[in-house]
Amino acid sequence: MQDFVDQAFKNGVQLSDKGNCDFCGADFPRGIFDCVNYCNTIIENLDLKNPKHLIFRFLIVDSHALQHPEIHGTWSNHFHLTRMHLILEKKKNWTHKTSPLLSHYLNNYKTLKPHEYLHPPAPLKRGQINTNDFAIVKTAAACMPLIKRWAEEVYMAWKDHHCKIAPIAEGFLKRADHR
Repeated sequence: MQDFVDQAFKNGVQLSDKGNCDFCGADFPRGIFDCVNYCNTIIENLDLKNPKHLIFRFLIVDSHALQHPEIHGTWSNHFHLTRMHLILEKKKNWTHKTSPLLSHYLNNYKTLKPHEYLHPPAPLKRGQINTNDFAIVKTAAACMPLIKRWAEEVYMAWKDHHCKIAPIAEGFLKRADHR
């Protein structure tokens, strides 16, 4: 797996290690580098053995990935936006077992539409909440509502692609092997 610096380079993006994050605006001294590292500390606020907390882990990953698509692979947007749609709109209870099933489903979808690309909203226009907003939040009880609002903001920032994602999600839900 490539690290995010390599992926950004592959995407033609030069990353800065000074100032705010270029993609979400988080106020960190080392920009995207601190933003990525801090994202992991948000996850540490959750009890991942608690099934009710697990869904928030996926929302953190999806929110951060969709706010920073320049540091991820081309098809990452499909995966994270579809998973968000399934969690937020379809109320799908997500587990670690479900992610590879969605990935497999998207691999098949890609063969039908190999050139489809979800163009991201402009940097700094992918939701106002970012990793920096979690700096003062230290408990799961305080963290979870903020994670949900963050996910909803990011999801809505990508609303131009909901028409492409909704049929993908419906097709995935109709498959018997996702349950």
